[in-house]
Amino acid sequence: MSEHHGGRAFIGSYTGAGGRGIVVADVSADTGALTERSVQSGLSEPSYLKLSEDAGVLYAVSETDHGLAAAFRAGADGALAPLGEFRALGAAAPAHLTLAGGHLLVANYGSGSVTVLPVGEDGALGEACSVYAHEGGGPNAERQEGPHAHQVLPDPSGRWIVSVDLGTDSVRVYRLDTVDGTLAAHSETVLTRGRGPRHLAFHPDGRHAYVLHELHPSLTVCRWDAETGALEALGEAPLLPEPARERAESYASAIVVDRGGRFVWAANRGHDSISVLALDDSYEKAGLVTTVPCGGRWPRDLALDPAGRRLYAANEHSGDVTWFDIDPATGVPVKAGALELPAPACVVFG
Repeated sequence: MSEHHGGRAFIGSYTGAGGRGIVVADVSADTGALTERSVQSGLSEPSYLKLSEDAGVLYAVSETDHGLAAAFRAGADGALAPLGEFRALGAAAPAHLTLAGGHLLVANYGSGSVTVLPVGEDGALGEACSVYAHEGGGPNAERQEGPHAHQVLPDPSGRWIVSVDLGTDSVRVYRLDTVDGTLAAHSETVLTRGRGPRHLAFHPDGRHAYVLHELHPSLTVCRWDAETGALEALGEAPLLPEPARERAESYASAIVVDRGGRFVWAANRGHDSISVLALDDSYEKAGLVTTVPCGGRWPRDLALDPAGRRLYAANEHSGDVTWFDIDPATGVPVKAGALELPAPACVVFG
């Protein structure tokens, strides 16, 4: 029985470490296997990607000292063609991006800021209309000497923009003016000092969120109120078992919540594993079930396929994207295959 086409995957990579740019791959609906189809090599360091809702345009950051954002038309054949100009962000080392309210928002790690760019009707990017600079720092002198915005995303209600800052140990909430593309600060939730929050993922119920920490192997469980735009930290859960928790040099990178709302998965660089956490019925307590090998080294990104049945780990240092079948009863990922690709950094599906 022949495999049938299950959509596409877009894989960003670090060109300075041997990556070839943005790789487009076919996804088998039967096995989840990736088959390389084409490469777009016109952008340096395309480390994070975001696909438009209609899957017609792919946006990418260029994680360089002179950060850029780029748009590519995604053709029916899978090929990516540049759409409009690459746009300067007025910031260094962009690390994440999202779409909201007719704009592209980019979290700039190096500069500790969020840049907003307008998106035209054709999907092309206009010149940046605002740059919102964070302030502050944290107790880790090496990593938290100043702000480091690591992620930006809309909340599930679409009313708010949320940004996670590793340097200030905090999550900021803004309002986006969809007319002039400016951000207005609304609230800031400060988490345990020195944890270095990196990414946040919302629960499907829209009332809870889980913040992943890079500088400590843990996540923070939060309650989210979309009416008031308030994020409340409830408690922490470990990502690694004892005694690895204390001795391992591990830097968590990506967090994914099960579509059914029962499990949370996190990727751990250094420990080179995927943590499996089970949520209780309130979704306000997370317990570590186990960790499984990530299939390579230094898993920088973790992505759930559109059907919610498989996890994909972008293993940056070993040069592969490994996929896992998820046991629906336990949430434990089981390795099913891998595609060799140099320095992969991000996986999105369309």
